[in-house]
Amino acid sequence: MSIADDENIFEIISDIALQENVKVFLVGGYVRDIMLDRRSNDIDFVVEGDSLQFARIVAKRLNRKKVVEFPKFQTSKLSYKEYDLEFVTARKESYLENSRNPEVEKSNLPEDLKRRDFTINTLAIDLNDRENIINLFNGIEDIKSRIIRTPLDPDITYSDDPLRMLRAVRFASRFNFKIEKESFEAIKRNASRLDIVSEERISDEFFKILLSDYPVKGIYLLDQAGLLETILPELSQLKGIEILDGTGHKDNFIHTLKVLNNISKITKSLKLRLSALMHDIGKPKSKYFKKGVGWTFHGHDDVGVKIFTEIAKRLKWPNDITEYVSKMINLHHRPISLTKEEVTDSGVRRFLFEGGELVDDLMLLCRADITTSNKKKLNNYLDNFDKLSEKLIVVEEKDKLRNFKPPVNGIDIMNEFSINEGPIIGQIKKEIVDSIINGSIPNEKEAAMNLLKKIKARIEKKSNLHIKKV
Repeated sequence: MSIADDENIFEIISDIALQENVKVFLVGGYVRDIMLDRRSNDIDFVVEGDSLQFARIVAKRLNRKKVVEFPKFQTSKLSYKEYDLEFVTARKESYLENSRNPEVEKSNLPEDLKRRDFTINTLAIDLNDRENIINLFNGIEDIKSRIIRTPLDPDITYSDDPLRMLRAVRFASRFNFKIEKESFEAIKRNASRLDIVSEERISDEFFKILLSDYPVKGIYLLDQAGLLETILPELSQLKGIEILDGTGHKDNFIHTLKVLNNISKITKSLKLRLSALMHDIGKPKSKYFKKGVGWTFHGHDDVGVKIFTEIAKRLKWPNDITEYVSKMINLHHRPISLTKEEVTDSGVRRFLFEGGELVDDLMLLCRADITTSNKKKLNNYLDNFDKLSEKLIVVEEKDKLRNFKPPVNGIDIMNEFSINEGPIIGQIKKEIVDSIINGSIPNEKEAAMNLLKKIKARIEKKSNLHIKKV
């Protein structure tokens, strides 16, 4: 792409700059992406003057009524067509030790570019001289060399704003760039500074790393820099192999990275990628060595759900992510278990019932979970999954159990038994559900009501139904 692709918007803003007699520059990510031939609809402008007033004039010319202003930071934002435009006054920044929010004062373009995180983001274009890129910190050369480097002393850059350490990893995993050696060493030295960054900002950068083109590279860099231990120590605990009686287990951290790599090839879904990263999070705490058997991780799915829930709460992740990933961790071994034995209709029905709308995603995760280098084993696993997939289609078409809701509900049961709510309602409902899943009765209202009458007769005969009447 080139700057000419967005010529109209730049002509308008350039015209306003001339009328107002102020210097306005395209800066940062938009200019970087021109160099990388990438499309960007986020356009940042630096104004050598009053950016708030300038943005108001631009908004009026573009017939935009809404301008979001941040006077403390001399920043304004507005939307126009497919663009998100941001105007900021050229500025210098200074930081207090325990805050990443800077003190700001007006300045000029060179000072403004100097304060930016990486050289690849220090490029600028004068709107009244669009043929040349302003390259004060060798950003063009670093883009060509695929290097992430800070324009100033990296220790100062990362200590002032520790979130930049995560941004360095994010850009490296997004563009498949290398973090320059001294910059990477500075990240290691300042990793503990992440303590002053809010959980929300950390999570935002972490999710962007997971959604990048090279998420495995991102997680690996986080680990090597000491940032993973700070953000997600539970993932770091997956590392290593323990050997007893000459028997070892696989390195679950390396396995997890392989699963993430596999799933990232087929989906951009944050939730699925996060599920891949977290699916074995319970293994370190459920690891057990049994003589004559070897290493087991029995119950690691249940343990994993508890650990993940604590992680999500600590990092303030949204409820929909917590619920989705928790269910994926809890059920991620279910399809594998089904393929290890004869695939019965009842086993498939239960999987469809418990998995619900996540069945397809669970199947994708389980395929990604196959990381063996043994081709014979790999082909055998894949063949079994193919058979299970075919069985899922057949049983689902016949029994309609995905997102299944029992054909009788609690009210039906209370009316039939003439009783109030209580534990027995759930017990009766479970018996009906189990009968449908096991294939004893069809998934139909009439059949379920007939079974309900039989259950009632059985209970009355056995105990005279000593239950409070309505």
